[in-house]
This record gives sequence, C-alpha cells and structure tokens, in this order.
Amino acid sequence: MRIAVSGTHGVGKSTLIEEFLREYPAYVHEPEPYAMLVEDYGEEFSAEPCVEDFLRQLEFNLERLGQHAADEKVIYERCPLDFLAYLAALQSNPSEALLERVSEAMQHLDLIVYLPLDDTADSDEYPKLRKAVDRRLSEFLTSANVAVVEATGSTAQRLRAIENALIAS
Repeated sequence: MRIAVSGTHGVGKSTLIEEFLREYPAYVHEPEPYAMLVEDYGEEFSAEPCVEDFLRQLEFNLERLGQHAADEKVIYERCPLDFLAYLAALQSNPSEALLERVSEAMQHLDLIVYLPLDDTADSDEYPKLRKAVDRRLSEFLTSANVAVVEATGSTAQRLRAIENALIAS
C-alpha cells in the first residue's frame, strides 16, 4: 500500500505520519521533498515561496514516486497534487507535459490522506497562501484517480481514518 499524506503547510502532516509509523513500523517513510532536498542534498530555497522552488519539489516528488514497487508499504509526505496546488496558488500554470507526468505518477499511489485546513492549524506562515493552497488542493483531489480519504480532528482521529481506509482496501 502506497499512501500519501497531503495538505497545505501547518496542518499536521508530519505529526500524523510520525504517529502512523509508530503503529505501522513496516512502512517506509518518504519525507517531504523540501526536507530531503535541503537536509540530504544541500539544496537551498528562497526565503519567500516561489514557483521555481515548488517546481523543483514537484520534480523530486515525481522521481520518488517511481522508486517503490506496487506491493511495498510506503507513506509519502505530500503528493504531486500538493505542489500543483502551490503552483496554482502562486498563479503559475504548469505545462500540459507536466500535468501528464503528474497524472501518470499519481498511479503509483493507492491512497491519499487529505488533511484539510481547519481552525487548529498551527502555522501563521503565509496564511493567504495556505488558504489558497488548501482550496486548490481540495479541487484537485476531487478529480484524482486515486482513493482519497479526508482526515479531520485530532491526530488519533486522523490515524483512525487511515486505519479504516486500510481495512476497506
């Protein structure tokens, strides 16, 4: 089962994944592309959100999705649609070729766990961008060719939503 936890910044993706991995240690964790690119590859990103940085993260995410076989247990922190939402929020229109690559890459996922923006989100960083990304991501997920479960509430409630989706699959 290949799962992606998706949502705008500051909605609890990392917290949920940490808890999930405590309960399901057989899963491999694919960290957020930003973290991997900075920490593992020494790349630098601009201080302000910009199109080029999100395109780089999307490219990296697309590469990583193809690294795991269909029968592997993997949990990804973000999916390609996250980055398309950031690009759309920044008024960037991805090329048809990139959209086709994203569509193909989404087939490497079995489940997307969407964490919508709510009143408990803990980030004051770029609030307008955060809201715009959440709105666009929600739109993109409605047409995703992958099972999507919306997980709300506490971390424990969100974890139960994932577990219920795993049982149902």
